Amino acid sequence: MSVGAGMSAANTYYVQPLLDTLGHDFGVGSGIAGLVTTFAQVGYVLGLALIVPLGDLVERRRLVTITTAATGLGLLGMAAAPNIAVLMVLAAIVGFCTVTAQIFVPFAAHLATPMNRGRSVGIVMSGLLIGILLARTVSGVIAGATSWRVVYLVAAVLTFALSVACRLELPSSAPTTRTAYPRLLGSVVRIYLDEPALRRRGLYGALVFASFSTFWTAIAFQMADQYHFSQTVIGLFGLLGVAGAGCAQVAGRIADAGWGRVATAGFILLTAVSWIAGWAGGSRIGWLVAGILVLDLGVQGTHISNQGEVYRLRPEARSRLTTGYMCTYFVGGVTGSALAGAVYGAYGWKGVCLLGAVFPTLALLVWLTEARWPLRTMARG
Repeated sequence: MSVGAGMSAANTYYVQPLLDTLGHDFGVGSGIAGLVTTFAQVGYVLGLALIVPLGDLVERRRLVTITTAATGLGLLGMAAAPNIAVLMVLAAIVGFCTVTAQIFVPFAAHLATPMNRGRSVGIVMSGLLIGILLARTVSGVIAGATSWRVVYLVAAVLTFALSVACRLELPSSAPTTRTAYPRLLGSVVRIYLDEPALRRRGLYGALVFASFSTFWTAIAFQMADQYHFSQTVIGLFGLLGVAGAGCAQVAGRIADAGWGRVATAGFILLTAVSWIAGWAGGSRIGWLVAGILVLDLGVQGTHISNQGEVYRLRPEARSRLTTGYMCTYFVGGVTGSALAGAVYGAYGWKGVCLLGAVFPTLALLVWLTEARWPLRTMARG
């Protein structure tokens, strides 16, 4: 499931180091090219809302087999896209189908014992996060050696292979609820409104992920314009974030121990501080490297801390909890990526840095309103 989560999540992120190349190939500016990422994330949000809740209603192995096969077809379409408009639509379709990673996460939580749930989720999330980060490297290297279209052709082949592996290797998982699909979707809204901790954790995640998306959408333009890096070199910068992915299991253990709230503030603060290094990295590559390392550590740590708390709420509804949390989370991502290209075009890298720093600062202010809550919470089944 860890490997599958990584492969699935990667499909949404192959585009990021390619944005400058796509802009040149299709004759569009940074603002339009950046919308490919935005469309993929909009599709992902819709998939979270409409597909992920099915994990509580239908057999999960069958569900992930179907979603991965559909993703493979969408990736084949992207490889043959004739213009930027078609590429945007297909990116949205791929984003919609590739929510398999968010089915794996509650699947792992369902199979784990209560005392090891955070660690189990952390293992799967480590794979997911490494997949996101390596996607940029793989994409940049393949596109540099061949073309960006080959990136999506290779991704399609790998995703079809994953679909077969899911069918053959995953354990069967009985549904945890019996209801009609429309009522299932309605219950997501009710759960979201009934659980203040879910709403709060979703807001933390949204603001931090907005910061993350701001950086990784704009960085391809900055590296091409300021440092004149090729798409291969831009992609290699994704390797820097793999070090931060190692914090996923650590954050999971912290959540298991009941210290998720304190850890959340620390990780959000790291996200905010990373933009100081990012500002200096506009002209000094060493500072940019430091900013990437700290940013990924802060964002990933916040995300795992959030999920460790969310999955304590309702064991019978973990797929729907995932939908509530991740929809909020990716609304932040859509906001960050949509603004980043436009802000970079209008105000350059410094404008992007100011935008990116605003989001975690707001998250810290929200966290301060949580002062009346206990610092430590005990795990519950």
